[in-house]
Amino acid sequence: MFKSFIQAEVTLCRRIFVRSLNTGSPWDIVTGVCVERLPVVTPPLNEMQKKFMALQSTLEIEKSMKSDHEIRHENDKIQAELLKKESADVDVDAVSKITAQDFEDASTEELTQFKFASIETDADKKGDKTSTERCLQRHLVLVTPIKLGSDVKTLLPQGLWKEGETLRQTAERTVKEQCGPELNVQFLSNAPCGFYKYKYPSEVNGKIGAKVFFYYANYKSGKLNKTKGNWLTRNELQDILPDRYSKSVKEFLIEETY
Repeated sequence: MFKSFIQAEVTLCRRIFVRSLNTGSPWDIVTGVCVERLPVVTPPLNEMQKKFMALQSTLEIEKSMKSDHEIRHENDKIQAELLKKESADVDVDAVSKITAQDFEDASTEELTQFKFASIETDADKKGDKTSTERCLQRHLVLVTPIKLGSDVKTLLPQGLWKEGETLRQTAERTVKEQCGPELNVQFLSNAPCGFYKYKYPSEVNGKIGAKVFFYYANYKSGKLNKTKGNWLTRNELQDILPDRYSKSVKEFLIEETY
């Protein structure tokens, strides 16, 4: 169902784009790029995921064969019983000096002393939203200041389409021009994943507004060196983007369940 929805959205974007070119519409063609840093640390499990994990663990135990440690533990018990009976069949040299139980106790003690490293980074402590090293369990989306006439809005990186380019090429050029060549991203499609249309405050160069075709890309490495951008969580994104614009972006982002 989700796949069908995406295909329908892509088809609609293509039709809008072709229609805009053929009719000579007084609208600017713009590509917006949603650059998303995926979670670095596994997000916390919801209740359904916890139940499924417990079920998988139970099934794995029921269907599994005995491990080397379990077999060793059983052999140690047999040898211990034979030693109690002072049986002549016992090979004293074959009796383990360190039993499976000793190994298990030592491992348990080591485990109790182990502590997980904190997932709170320096960027989290400083509240530095310009860093990708924050909120490691969440998705982060890049936003940058975009000048619209005399106003400056915080939006996804976007740029004007140039004749002879595909929309994908415009999206790639936009990332390099606005974010710099050091930011390494991976585009996941040749087709747009979303659409948004808005009017300019006043007519600009004979254009009444812009039709924005969104592309989606995953952050891989690097940093911004041409503009000051912020990496925002879903909630932060919703608070800072204009309402209608935010709804259009939300339609192609996978919703977080925690």
